[in-house]
Amino acid sequence: MTQQAAELAAEQDYFDAAQKHRERMRSETSHAAEAAAHSGAARWLAKWAKRRKDGIAAPDEAIAWGRTDDEGGTALYVGRDTIFDDSAEVLVVSWKAPAAAPYYQANHGNPLGLVRKRTFQCDGNVITNFQDVVFAALAEELAELTAPDRPPIDDTLLAELDRSRDGAMHDIAATIHAAQYELIQAPLEQVLVIEGGPGTGKTAVALHRISYLLFNNQEQLEAEDVLVVGPHPAFTRYIRTVLPDLGDTSVEQVDVGQLGPNVRRGRTEAPAVRRLKGDARMADLLARALDARIGVPEPAERLLIDGHFVTLTAAEVSAALGAARAAALPYAQRRQLLRDRLTQLVQDRDGSVEREQFGPVDNLVERLWPQLSAPAFLRDLFGSRGRLTAAAGHDFTAGEAVLLHRRGADRLSNEVWTAADLPLLDEAEALINGLPKRYAHIVVDEAQDLSPMQLRSIARRSSTGSMTLVGDLAQSTGAWARDHWDEVTRHLPSTLPHETVALRYGYRVPRQVYEFAAQLLPLAAPDVQPAEVVRDGPTNPGVHQVEEVAERAGRAAAVAIGHAGRGRFVGIVCPASCRTEVEAALASNAVTWSSADRGELDTAINLVSPQEAKGLEFDAVVVVEPAEIVAEDERGHRLLYVAFTRTTRFLDVVCVGSALPLTPVPLSAPVAIPQQRPPVEETDLDRLAAEIASHVRGNAPAPMWFEALQRAAELLERSEEPAEPSGRHRR
Repeated sequence: MTQQAAELAAEQDYFDAAQKHRERMRSETSHAAEAAAHSGAARWLAKWAKRRKDGIAAPDEAIAWGRTDDEGGTALYVGRDTIFDDSAEVLVVSWKAPAAAPYYQANHGNPLGLVRKRTFQCDGNVITNFQDVVFAALAEELAELTAPDRPPIDDTLLAELDRSRDGAMHDIAATIHAAQYELIQAPLEQVLVIEGGPGTGKTAVALHRISYLLFNNQEQLEAEDVLVVGPHPAFTRYIRTVLPDLGDTSVEQVDVGQLGPNVRRGRTEAPAVRRLKGDARMADLLARALDARIGVPEPAERLLIDGHFVTLTAAEVSAALGAARAAALPYAQRRQLLRDRLTQLVQDRDGSVEREQFGPVDNLVERLWPQLSAPAFLRDLFGSRGRLTAAAGHDFTAGEAVLLHRRGADRLSNEVWTAADLPLLDEAEALINGLPKRYAHIVVDEAQDLSPMQLRSIARRSSTGSMTLVGDLAQSTGAWARDHWDEVTRHLPSTLPHETVALRYGYRVPRQVYEFAAQLLPLAAPDVQPAEVVRDGPTNPGVHQVEEVAERAGRAAAVAIGHAGRGRFVGIVCPASCRTEVEAALASNAVTWSSADRGELDTAINLVSPQEAKGLEFDAVVVVEPAEIVAEDERGHRLLYVAFTRTTRFLDVVCVGSALPLTPVPLSAPVAIPQQRPPVEETDLDRLAAEIASHVRGNAPAPMWFEALQRAAELLERSEEPAEPSGRHRR
């Protein structure tokens, strides 16, 4: 038997023994509640036991993925769980324990007292191979390299990167590198911004940071105290299994649209309206509008109670109103204070009045301080030009107030809300009913896109100010695209220090794909430092040029079907203008696909918009019509950068004409990147506005002017651009 085989056999014996002790621990945990002295203790122990049992790895999972040997000859195995033998001796230490830190932090320059680090490749709990790093030998080998600080890629990481995607993110605890580990174990008491390019692992780092913080801050933090906020439902579904796989099953994970009241969504509106609704000024507008709903009493309020009148003077009612207004409480609680005070005044007049006879008091309270829900309040506000103008005050122009006006549904239950309405509803809910559930630590992914009002919605859920934000400014798009992180953090709690740290190395996006995509950066995000990609892909990006628009969707479907037929998880990144034709092409080929706009990522082929693609990964990505993606957003080049970098292996681009070179892409030559439409000059904008105003003035009576403009804005938002007389669309 060779030395390698002998060591492999010895390691397998150790794994088998540790596995038996892990199962013993699982069994003992299941019976923990039986040792309780009373029923209350039994319930507590049962809850603890369930959490502990859920946190133990599955029986067929490897007990460890690594081992370290220090200078004193002591070996330490590192895995998901800390495993003890019958004598309480540690067989395996959890990756989250401080004792495991050298496994992730040691390197050739600073081995931290280690002689060797061993990484295991396993099939279940069966070791198939292992790889050793002997630090002294590694230092000699790297001494001649020009970039000795670049992290090496071991077989375990390569195996993970080459694994086919399946619609869910997986934990990376076995492949964490030193720079990632430094952020994972960073102190809890701060606002930590983790920025990094595509494939740097920033989302995985933020999720593993939660698990690490829960393990090492158990007196301050429980899983129920942690909130994860993602950008959209498909992303939340994509990451949902990472924390349970790490043993943390009770962390709440939502998309940003799920903060606040549960309402019907789907309404569209103009970009200018979306931008305005996201402005932090809206918080004061809502507060003023809510305060304006409080009425003024009559000179004398006569209440018919139990057959006779009780009169309250204006001074008495005004004093009650003033006391309620002055209370530092939400609207609904202050309303209750008013009711209590008015009830007391009536009882002072006639102490024989029974509680059930106070209907007239309730009617008076409703007239002076109406009971409101957040949706009812916001629908009434948006539906009234007068209320909007009054609430706008000096903070908004008259034109901005007009932009906010819209006709509401006849019934509140039929009201459909826009995405930009949701944080306003949450703000109103907090003003009316008080703060929502609060969390000791909040993780926010794709934070670079959030509006000030969305950030306020997140901030009010923080009880401590401790947060982890994740994002990439080069991927910042939408109405609130950012170029600097302080534009985001200024809207978050300032009680704790703020720190921004960049991840330098990209692991998941292949070098050829990243170089192809990075040609967009000088235009899309000139201040962003490109990631250093450490891995080659199987091939260069493929560019498929078709001659006619009618051929485009069919070619995209054919390329996607080809990848899926080879067992690859495929994402078709498609602009809205091409969506219908791509769906038809897939349907005509009898292809089953999932749609990210429904929160799905289940089948071999998945159809996603560039916005929905953020944070997702696929084995193969087919990008449809880059020029249209650029045209969809003011920062369209960033959207295209997002689309190109969603793959871990293969990228194909389908376009009409010669907007991009034919495959194979010569990476040494510049790629012809589609240009955005030139911006409208301010003078042209004024002229256009004057022409529109003149047309409206000449064709409609004055009371209809503002409604006509609002209707026009809605039509512009959801309709295609008008065709030229020749039938060709304007560009």
